[in-house]
Amino acid sequence: MQLLPLVAPSEALTPEEISRYSRHLLIPDVGMEGQKRLKNSKVLVIGAGGLGSPVLLYLAAAGVGTLGIIDFDIVDESNLQRQIIHGQSDVGRFKSRSAKDSVNELNPYVHVQLHNERLEATNAIQIISGYDLVIDGTDNFATRYLVNDACVLSGKPYVWGSIFRFEGQASVFWEDAPNGRGLNYRDLYPEPPPAEMAPSCAEGGVLGILCASIGAIMATEAVKLITGLGETLLGRLAVYDALDMTFRFIPLRRAPTRTAITGLADYQELCGLKQPADGKTNVPTISAKELKNMRDNGMDLRLIDIRGIEEWNLVRIEGANHIPKNKMMSSEVLSQLNKEDLIVLHCKMGVRSRDALIEMQKRGFTNVKSLDGGILAWIRDVDRSLPIY
Repeated sequence: MQLLPLVAPSEALTPEEISRYSRHLLIPDVGMEGQKRLKNSKVLVIGAGGLGSPVLLYLAAAGVGTLGIIDFDIVDESNLQRQIIHGQSDVGRFKSRSAKDSVNELNPYVHVQLHNERLEATNAIQIISGYDLVIDGTDNFATRYLVNDACVLSGKPYVWGSIFRFEGQASVFWEDAPNGRGLNYRDLYPEPPPAEMAPSCAEGGVLGILCASIGAIMATEAVKLITGLGETLLGRLAVYDALDMTFRFIPLRRAPTRTAITGLADYQELCGLKQPADGKTNVPTISAKELKNMRDNGMDLRLIDIRGIEEWNLVRIEGANHIPKNKMMSSEVLSQLNKEDLIVLHCKMGVRSRDALIEMQKRGFTNVKSLDGGILAWIRDVDRSLPIY
């Protein structure tokens, strides 16, 4: 859907800016006016990770006047496989500050506004309202619904993207789009999927180069929205398969069951991630140090690693049995286990083992525990010689 330009042009470009952006200025559809719109625009990029990296770099290079960056995370070495805005020397730094330095090095004419904080229901509308356009590069459903609802309430359009393993998706959402053609993220996903059905890249993996493909689409959509060029992805979902090198474009329509968004919600609860106020759950857990002490003392227990074979091949706890989660939940495997024996399940971070434990409880197992924090907690608290992934 073609839209009118989102941003009015600035007054003028300096001689230095004319030289820098000359390849844009030579395109008749962009020209001086389009470049001045980019200069006058304010874009908020949520997440300076896999998708945020190429988006920030290309929007900075394109001459977006103000880039807002919101990210509270720290650069980890495992990020560098795909988060190209950061380098080895940035490990341990705030991603937002690392990204700002890269943007300033690429284009000193861009003003960077940092938000070193977690986007919450208490601050989302205030932050988003200060920008013309929002780009959502987050990797969890709770934040995606928060961004969507805050953009709806603020009247802001936003570009959304998602990646997993070899596939990526992208679209544009804008509830207040002209001619009654507005759509929002809840038209694509009226309800969040169960938490166990929505693994993050940290659990499922992602082809690093895929971030560039989807990030470039997102940055392109941002430029089109700002300048009014071309047909945007509003009303369409772009699906890219890197293995087949194919694109599909799926028409989007208003969900028949949609209701008006009148306020922000508790998105952790919406997505099934809410923890009880007292911190207690019905899921028995054991810490890495407690597990080590029990094993050192010769306690009779069975440690079962329910991760995938790829993760098992990367790193494992000595003495653990490997039974992937899908096999673990089969009647054939469960029938071979004693329902009263002490069984400790573990995965990477404790999410999948918790879900498996709940299912085992439903089938009569009474002495199962989940390793709190998964193998990452074991590496951190017990055996630091093992590699982190």
